[in-house]
Amino acid sequence: MKRHLIIATAAAAALIAGGTVTAVAAGSGSGSGSAQSSAQQTTRHTEASTAQVQDGRSSIPMADDAAAGQGDLREAKAAKVTAPDAAAAALKAVPGTVTGLDLDADRPGLVWDAEVLGKDGKQHEVTLDAGTARVLNQQLDRGDDDDRGQRQAALKNASTTAADAARTAAPRGTVTSVELDDDHGAEAAWEVETVTKDGKQHTLLVDPQSGKLSAAPSHDDNNDDNDGSDD
Repeated sequence: MKRHLIIATAAAAALIAGGTVTAVAAGSGSGSGSAQSSAQQTTRHTEASTAQVQDGRSSIPMADDAAAGQGDLREAKAAKVTAPDAAAAALKAVPGTVTGLDLDADRPGLVWDAEVLGKDGKQHEVTLDAGTARVLNQQLDRGDDDDRGQRQAALKNASTTAADAARTAAPRGTVTSVELDDDHGAEAAWEVETVTKDGKQHTLLVDPQSGKLSAAPSHDDNNDDNDGSDD
């Protein structure tokens, strides 16, 4: 009797003060069960969504083709998403700087594999559908910290992005790969691989600062009919 009086008094006091009273004591067991059930449903939904992304398959089914040149040409013809578009989609998933793009046919079908140096300072790998730019998978790259530091240093004063490099090289063929590489000189450059309609592959370099396009040294590109021109 006293307990009911206390609750009634508290309710009256709250109403006078303009507050709201929730009858927790009367239904504590039921409310807790509902909250727990809701939390479990949310968890299951989150896990299902994550699994859907991780197990996603490309809208362009395609087996890996080891034939030199022909695989790249077939992939280039089938892809509906360009390198710049893939870079933009990767940055929507992971804000930061794209350090690499690669058009590839593997288990999920035809995809763009993007490497992103995130604003969190971590290296991320994002797999994108080459037909729709939908994210199929996303994970952290547990690679070498020294490599990550070198990328950060190379990009510190860069005014040309991976997407810019792809656009610059696009007149030389369909871009199938863009990578920040320091194998061609003292300074890192964007190494861009393209394939032309006749199936020939070309390796081009784009300066990260000036955006200038040049052909990679002939000994770096065994499949290229490199003419050494810079235009």
